[in-house]
Amino acid sequence: MSVLRAGRRLARDDRGSGLIELTWLGILLLVPLVWILVSVFTVQRGSFAVSGAARAAGRAYVLAPTDDLGVERARAAARQVLADQGLKDTPFDLTVSCAPYPRSCHSGTSVVTVRVASSVRIPVLPIFLGGGSPRFALDATQVVPVGQYHQVAAKAADAP
Repeated sequence: MSVLRAGRRLARDDRGSGLIELTWLGILLLVPLVWILVSVFTVQRGSFAVSGAARAAGRAYVLAPTDDLGVERARAAARQVLADQGLKDTPFDLTVSCAPYPRSCHSGTSVVTVRVASSVRIPVLPIFLGGGSPRFALDATQVVPVGQYHQVAAKAADAP
């Protein structure tokens, strides 16, 4: 009879350990999964921001009356789009090129190419690794044709 009681006592001591093991296993698997999802969503948000910034910068450049004013407006448009997507203070690089070069980019039948390059910081990673802030590089390109016909401001002599 003492053997039977010892077996029951052993069985009672193991009760609840499966729940504890499942909880710890869940935590060990869930934390990396959440980190991966947050990282993917951060990179996706940055990707949307950079592609939107390239599109807006291309349109702003083409609609400007001169090349210098176009670069200024394109930079402002890209900065605004990045800020709208939560990347307010993120540095970016804006490159504008046009074909056929070296003519004015605002002449008829020119094609303007705008490239916006930036990066996003991968969240929470430095806490675990003890290193610097790793970044994921992003860039987007927008090609915008300049129309052959342009609106011309009316001169004072031509105005009715």
